[in-house]
Amino acid sequence: MVEILSQSEIEALLASLTGEDGGTGADAGSSGDSGHGLGVLPEIRSARAENHALIYELYDFRRPDKFSKDQMRTLQMLHETFARSFASSLSAYLTVATHIDLISVEQIPYDEYNRTLTNSLINVFSMAPLAGQAILEIEFSVALSMIDRLLGGPGNMVKNSNVLTEIEQSLTDSIVARALNDLKHAWEGVARFQPIHESTEMQAQFVQIAPPNDVVVAMLFEVKVGDLRGAMSICIPYVLLKPISAKFSAHRWFSSGKKTGFSPAAPMLVQRLETTAIDCMCRLGVAPLTVRELLDLSVGDTITLQRKATDEVDLVIGDVLKFKGRPAKSGRKLAMHINRPATPADAAMTGGRG
Repeated sequence: MVEILSQSEIEALLASLTGEDGGTGADAGSSGDSGHGLGVLPEIRSARAENHALIYELYDFRRPDKFSKDQMRTLQMLHETFARSFASSLSAYLTVATHIDLISVEQIPYDEYNRTLTNSLINVFSMAPLAGQAILEIEFSVALSMIDRLLGGPGNMVKNSNVLTEIEQSLTDSIVARALNDLKHAWEGVARFQPIHESTEMQAQFVQIAPPNDVVVAMLFEVKVGDLRGAMSICIPYVLLKPISAKFSAHRWFSSGKKTGFSPAAPMLVQRLETTAIDCMCRLGVAPLTVRELLDLSVGDTITLQRKATDEVDLVIGDVLKFKGRPAKSGRKLAMHINRPATPADAAMTGGRG
């Protein structure tokens, strides 16, 4: 923003300079133009100061911003997705309600983040093919609560030391593996990588994934396992994310999604669905039996089904009746020949879902 001086302001400025260089204060004061110029100068300086305030802002060279606000919002959305996914995984794994909320996403020097790691399980992992290492940190009390629940306890394990036994370490590794798997899936819309858990440390001074003054992105989470609350964080150095930083533009992310017409994760979902195993059963018929008849069954007995030999049999996928067909053989194996899709009337007749 540049302010252009008017002609009168320029003349007043020149008159004031002439008065300062070649005349006395009285001479300047006796001149109408000079007096006008002295009165205008503070206004000009004030306007210039206001313009400078708009142009310049404070910058901390020790904490430079490597990512723009737009990129930080993308990182925030990615890790909100991770928080929801990991909470669902832990709820199923620990059989207790688990909630994880993203609290903040910050750009800070690595030594500042490292100083916050006290009484924590610090898990170092790589993100191949990205070069470098990152940290998944879990508060020790939260990790112990998870371990206690996995061992059948109420989730209130207390230890006098921060050394884990082999069994506790193995259970911790299984929790970290789930976290890294959910992190990989949360990032798939932006970048594909394979996280590998490399080590677990208890002392922050033994973990150096970046030089002290290098910028890292630190994501802080609040974890609630049952009635216990604790903290968890992820730390990723800027140098690790720099090769893919251009992909963190939210505008580019969403605009590319609109052009394709489907989610970036759609190919991955299709691939998983195609390889998902599901029960498929050929139901030849049904027959009511009493408990006594069931107990008296032996090899060679014949059970009369409520169907004719010429009736179609059911192909049940999962627990849903999907097709009707007839028994057949494929070589030496029993098989079923599909005749047609099942209708709601077929489901009603057989008591199955259509």
